[in-house]
Amino acid sequence: MLKHFFTLQWKSFFRAASFKTNLAFKIFMIFGALYFILAFLAMGFGSYFIIKKQGLGDPLRVVNQFMIYYLVGDLYIRYMFQKMPILNIKPLLYMPFKKSQVVKYSLGKTVFSFFNWMHAFFFIPFSIVLITQDYDPLAVISWHVGLMALFFCNNFLNIMMNNKDAIFYPMVGVLAVLGICQYNGWFDITVFTAPIFNSFFDLPYGPVYSLIPCLLLLGLVIASYSYFRKHMYLDGGLATKHTEAKSEDYTWLNRFGNLGTFLKNDIKLIRRNKRSKTTVILSVLFIFYGLLFGSGMLEVYEGPVWSIFAGIFVSGGFLFSFGQFVPSWDSSYYPLMMSQNIQYREYLDSKWYLIVIATVISTLLSSFYLYFGWEFYLAIIVGAIYNIGVNSYLVLWGGAYIKTPIDLTSNKKAFGDKQAFNVKTMLLTIPKLLLPIVVFAGGYYLINPIAGYVAVALSGVLGFVFKDQVFRMIEKIYKKEKYKTLLAYKQTD
Repeated sequence: MLKHFFTLQWKSFFRAASFKTNLAFKIFMIFGALYFILAFLAMGFGSYFIIKKQGLGDPLRVVNQFMIYYLVGDLYIRYMFQKMPILNIKPLLYMPFKKSQVVKYSLGKTVFSFFNWMHAFFFIPFSIVLITQDYDPLAVISWHVGLMALFFCNNFLNIMMNNKDAIFYPMVGVLAVLGICQYNGWFDITVFTAPIFNSFFDLPYGPVYSLIPCLLLLGLVIASYSYFRKHMYLDGGLATKHTEAKSEDYTWLNRFGNLGTFLKNDIKLIRRNKRSKTTVILSVLFIFYGLLFGSGMLEVYEGPVWSIFAGIFVSGGFLFSFGQFVPSWDSSYYPLMMSQNIQYREYLDSKWYLIVIATVISTLLSSFYLYFGWEFYLAIIVGAIYNIGVNSYLVLWGGAYIKTPIDLTSNKKAFGDKQAFNVKTMLLTIPKLLLPIVVFAGGYYLINPIAGYVAVALSGVLGFVFKDQVFRMIEKIYKKEKYKTLLAYKQTD
């Protein structure tokens, strides 16, 4: 039966309408996985000696001290990216398989996820180094088993917490606050958590304590199996959840005609749906990205040209997270829209104004960067001008080639999707990020820093001046890609 499940999975991959895109994306993912594997291996073999050289203390104790943040970070990444078993269960419900077989297969697939075994590329080399440095082998093995059991616990915790934002985000928020408190020396949570991880190593009771995560893992496996076995009905636990709709008129937008109608639809979409709310949260987090540059936390970002790079991201969080998926946000009713007497120009104008409003708000909210000096905040203002005058067009242009239907009820794949990966969108990324840096560097090194900022700002102003001409070009592209987009939105796999 297991062989039959794998055969079905293999056929679904090769028979999919987007097979070529899937294959290219899988190859890209393999290269990405190889990069992380090499990075984890390097850290696994080198962390011990780096910690020793820096004089931070016992390397094992140092790793245990910050293990709580590692585990929570792993859980956060899983929650955002890991594919859930429900996607595998639904298609199999129509076939003559036992429920227990389907659930075991679906949960078993998650065990072999890259999110689980990638940690081994750090902890196995690190454990080997510990043994070669005269640490007790039994204690090291006990510690290693306990930690790996916790990572697999994260796998099943993620399954149980899927779409439970009310539980997940407050937990991550609390840990983020604790991290800030520790960084500023106000409160150190690791004083209480480090002994737990140290107990897996300390003999003679280390092997006994390491059994606790193993028993917890067993309990989570049984709980996950029981949950999916009990709720494995299309009209029950696997059904799409519906909530009561609330009427929101936004009549003050009626004065703008059709543009106001589109804006009202976009505002309602953002407020009512899970995926769009997550995108807004991510765009707000972009505002704090500039702290890596302004505070000098990372030496690699101390070059003068990096200030404009920070300005682009700080002011353009909504542009990059929301704008790049236009018109995919409307994929569920896009065919209906295209059957109506709707002008593409009005539709694109509404998206552009929404991006502009969000960019202005982000720029105002980031005014606290004045603490790092007026020049740094000037970079953010200049980045906002460039985003409005250039990048706003580029994301709308690129959206014509990103034919990714979006499930508004789920925040999975909030950072992208396999169909968003193509050569055209990658080429359009170059002027978004590299062009303003090149323009700024030219003015900075040839004349003076102010000239660099003026050059980037003028690029944005020129883009705004030629808005009508640029929009006519983008409108033609959308019309050309219209039927390909409609066909892509019909694909659910």
